[in-house]
Amino acid sequence: MTPKTKEQTLAWLRTISGELATATLKRLEDTLPWYGDMPPGRRSAVGLVAQAGITSFISWFEDPKATPWIAADVFGAAPRELLRSVSLQQTLQLIRITVEVVEQRIKDSDSALREAILLYSREIAFASADVYARAAEARGLWDARLEALVVDSILSGEYDNELPSRIAALGWNGHGEVCVLVGTTPRVLDVDQLRRTARHLDADVLIGVQGNRLVLVIGRAEPAPLDGADDSKTPLPFIEIASQLEPGFGPGHLVLGHEVSTLVDASKSAKGALAGFAVARSWRNAPRPVLADDLLPERAFAGDPQARSTLINRIYKPLQAHSTELLGTLWCYLDNGRSLEATARELFVHPNTVRYRLKRISEVIGWDATGAREALILQSALIIGSIAEPDPTRKR
Repeated sequence: MTPKTKEQTLAWLRTISGELATATLKRLEDTLPWYGDMPPGRRSAVGLVAQAGITSFISWFEDPKATPWIAADVFGAAPRELLRSVSLQQTLQLIRITVEVVEQRIKDSDSALREAILLYSREIAFASADVYARAAEARGLWDARLEALVVDSILSGEYDNELPSRIAALGWNGHGEVCVLVGTTPRVLDVDQLRRTARHLDADVLIGVQGNRLVLVIGRAEPAPLDGADDSKTPLPFIEIASQLEPGFGPGHLVLGHEVSTLVDASKSAKGALAGFAVARSWRNAPRPVLADDLLPERAFAGDPQARSTLINRIYKPLQAHSTELLGTLWCYLDNGRSLEATARELFVHPNTVRYRLKRISEVIGWDATGAREALILQSALIIGSIAEPDPTRKR
């Protein structure tokens, strides 16, 4: 193609550019249902992209060396939010239809122009993939920062009116009860593996890293419905979910906070988990993971007010309100080294009576005094509960 011929071709292309843009929009409306369903503002933005693509091709045909910036400039005509409403697949459909319209219009032209539009369509496809890849990368970084902010808010208990919208923006699928799991950060943290494991367990997680601590906020998610499946499937206990997530943590202790009813209350579970994580080393044979409530004595000794309150309100006061006889039996049993015979002698009752009362104690508070670890919890509750009692000798 001689320079004169190329100049003539460029002039002709500029003359028909408006016609090509109009024909492209008509074809989009006729062939793409998603385009017709868009609000007018979005359709106008898509039209700008198509028109920019045609104008960019003419500029590129004049100077092919301008490919990098011309191809990227096609998407600069659209508002940023268009990337969130139009998928990469839909963008490629837009490119294909635009190229088809141009090809049909220039089919009677020389081969150089036809080859140029094929080469340019490839460049535009690569440019669109690059634009979406950059947008996805930016969104991933934004999500990570937002997730860290949400987890920090949960750990500190500092809620504001924007927290629910931030959680919704992260696509949180949890519902109902929530627990917080605290452990050490591994040398190589595989966040994607933790999320895959959680999804497999019908759970959702928010992940936060605070130095050497890895914090997971765990919520049960609605399982995907399966044809013929039993919808009454019992959800996994949180301790089982924590056990499955355990390989994603570094070495050391792993502590699961108590269940709370909603994500808004997760700070209460977080406080227990963090307090338990701080003292877990004092339990020589602590399991991994361990419940924060199993570390109530150590937490109380370290000055955790939540642990002291839990011991008093869930053990001491219920026993005191139910029966002073049961409370006295528990005191005596623990003071006598959990010996049935010694307790029976001190109380002047038969050992079977002591067994019966211990069983009743277990039914009332849920802890079994005959186990070594639970006996420590119960004895701590009795000591702390008695200290919290008002001094009867003090004058009012």
